[in-house]
Amino acid sequence: MGIPCELCFHHCELDEGQTGLCRARANRGGQIVTLNYGRLTALSLDPIEKKPLRRFHHGSMVLSAGSFGCSLRCPFCQNAEIAAAGAECPTRNCPPQALVQEAVRLRGCGNLGVAYTYNEPLVGYEYVRDCAALVHEAGMRNVLVTNGTIEEGPWLALLPLIDAVNIDLKGFTGDWYRALGGDLETVKRSITLAAGRCHVEVTTLIVPGENDSEEEMYALSAWLSSVRPDIPLHVSRFFPRHHMSDRPPTPVETVFRLADAARANLRTVYTGNC
Repeated sequence: MGIPCELCFHHCELDEGQTGLCRARANRGGQIVTLNYGRLTALSLDPIEKKPLRRFHHGSMVLSAGSFGCSLRCPFCQNAEIAAAGAECPTRNCPPQALVQEAVRLRGCGNLGVAYTYNEPLVGYEYVRDCAALVHEAGMRNVLVTNGTIEEGPWLALLPLIDAVNIDLKGFTGDWYRALGGDLETVKRSITLAAGRCHVEVTTLIVPGENDSEEEMYALSAWLSSVRPDIPLHVSRFFPRHHMSDRPPTPVETVFRLADAARANLRTVYTGNC
């Protein structure tokens, strides 16, 4: 009988040697372990606005770290080369102490801390947790860019270490989330729990023909406003990627139209990649 991974709603039941759907967690020796712990595919000093966070230490830089793996299967993934990869992915070794030392070294360049980003960082939950604790000890800040696919217990345990989060809300229908291998209610819960505990911004990528109706955006923004009307929403433009490379980019006018629909409910709405 396999061992369940309790990190997200998939609850992968893993026999010895098996790897979960996320490609980053596995059963080794009768325990669930993180295959990407301390293994980075990307490390870069980025503007905080690139996360995107527009209302958190505007003008600052943040050391951004990524690994491999993801809990979803988005056909439009813009970082599929690492998010859809597993342990075979080329990486560099970077234990938590080394990452924090680099973050501290870059303080003079305007660095405020560490962002866990690029792939889905929560599949490497233990690494994020351990790094985040050391970052706070160093007097710096933690930023998380996530799809919000995590169970309530581990999410609540991590949030005291997180200063700002951008959560992808990929649409507002259960069917669309199921097509992506996700669960809408899980993400809504993650946003709600985070909203009272750290700075939160939300991003919705508009995919033509999938989540681009004014009705859906109105419902999404109305719900988000019910959580907190001051949560900034980033309405972003789709570009052909991964398994959706045959589709045209989202028309700019569509992004602007849906941003206007969201402004009926939210105080702050940004348009991205336009």
